[in-house]
This record gives sequence, C-alpha cells and structure tokens, in this order.
Amino acid sequence: MSKAEIAFIGGSGLYDIDGLTDTRQLTIDTPFGSPSDAITLGSLEGRRVAFLPRHGKGHRYMPTEIPVRANIYALKTLGVERIISISAVGSLREDIAPLDMVVPDQLIDRTRNRVNTFFGDGIVAHVGFADPFCSELRHALADTAPDTDAVVHNGGTYVVMEGPQFSTRAESELYRSWGANIIGMTALPEAKLAREAEMCYATLALVTDYDVWHQAEADVSVELVIANLLKNVENTRAMLPDVMTRIPHVRKCACQSALGSAIITSRDQITDQAKSRLSTIIGKYV
Repeated sequence: MSKAEIAFIGGSGLYDIDGLTDTRQLTIDTPFGSPSDAITLGSLEGRRVAFLPRHGKGHRYMPTEIPVRANIYALKTLGVERIISISAVGSLREDIAPLDMVVPDQLIDRTRNRVNTFFGDGIVAHVGFADPFCSELRHALADTAPDTDAVVHNGGTYVVMEGPQFSTRAESELYRSWGANIIGMTALPEAKLAREAEMCYATLALVTDYDVWHQAEADVSVELVIANLLKNVENTRAMLPDVMTRIPHVRKCACQSALGSAIITSRDQITDQAKSRLSTIIGKYV
C-alpha cells in the first residue's frame, strides 16, 4: 500500500491542498468503518503527504457524525506519523480577532456524543493527555504562520463543543470565565485518538468570528464563518509548503511511545478479536 509520513485534515472550506504532485486517491476500509472521504496521497516539498477532508467533500458530515476513528486508523495504516488539523474556530478574547490564526496548546472537552477511544471490547488503555498537542508539530506551525499576512497567536486553550448549534450567550461567557481562548467543534476526539495511535497532532485554528459574547460584533452565523473562512484558507494554502520544511524528519517527542505503558489489560487476557481489530495500533506491544 502507498505510504505517507504527514497528513493534513482539512476543516470547513478546505477540501483539498495546492501544490501536491504525483497524486493518487485511496479508498480505505477500517475496522471502524469508512473514513470521511477518499484520501489523497501526494508529494509536497519532497515529502509524502496525505490529505483528508474532515467533513467529506461538499461538507456532508456534521461534527458529531465525523467518522473520526476510521479517519485516524486509515491514516495510521498509511504510515502517517504526524497530523496537522486545520479548523475554523470562534474567538473568546478581544485580542484574537477574526482572520487571526491560533496554534493552541490546550483543550477543554465539552463534547457529549462522540466515541473518543479505540479501546474497549477486550482491551483497556489509559494514555497520558496532559499536553494534548505535540510540541514539535506546534512549533513548526507557529514558526511558519508569521510568514503569512495573518496575525498568529502561539498557544491558547481551545474549547471543543458538541454542536452543531452554536453557543448560547451564557455558555460563551462561561468559557471566557474559564480562561479559554477559542471555541470550535472538531479537535476532539481527533487529538485523543491520534495520541492513542502514537501520532503527533497539532491544530492550526482559523478564527472566523467572536462567537456570541462580543457586544459590538455580529453574532456567529454560517454566513459570517464562511465569508471569513475563505479569506483565511488562502493564507493556509500558502503556508503549508513552508510548514513541511520546518517539520523534523525524525521524531523526538513522546507521542511516538504514548502506548508504551498505557495498556493495562494483562496480555494473556486480550482477546484475539481485540488484537485483530487494533493490530495497526497495538501490534508492537501485543
């Protein structure tokens, strides 16, 4: 099967990336169903990459419906070690304006209806998640983004809400009182599943609005999100080739061994079904 080392997961408005050469599309089945769409493989700046549109081309999946386990598992089968997620978000801070970019370093999980682990059904694992984003990959994004025309914020807390509805004003103010910086619907369970799969994960968050807390700005709406997102996507397309040149060829982060001491189930108690289902993820440990 064809291989890739770095994957881009595109959010709303980003359904392909420019500059890929030697491309082909793959349809992959996984033990967790089919991914959101066919995966495009190609070369960018001399490195093999994969691209997957999170919501499917034409935006067919709402956040709760995204087959995240299938997406991450499929990328893992291709040999992907690092995932760059691109997501539209709302700002919870005055100094983070629409059309800015944020490279967050923390998450708050407010999702309710999403499966957030590969494990269960015969095997239990507890991975560390204190720092949900890979520091190596974060730095590559944060160091590249200032070369664009956008204002870039390095660090910040991303609240992940369930959706598909936007926040109430009370919720928006609550998240602000917690010290959160941005709000969106898609970084989880992606980040948790990527950690279980020992893949580096970082998010480039594209700010489209001020959610609903700002007294002087328009409330978030689909029209506002799309209008600002299309402007930000152009900046994103321009920076991706430069990101590739800043990502180290050899990983030195702890992401690559996240499962090393996380599987708590006795090896002789792990079912054959669990071993088969998760072979791509746990094969080197079981």
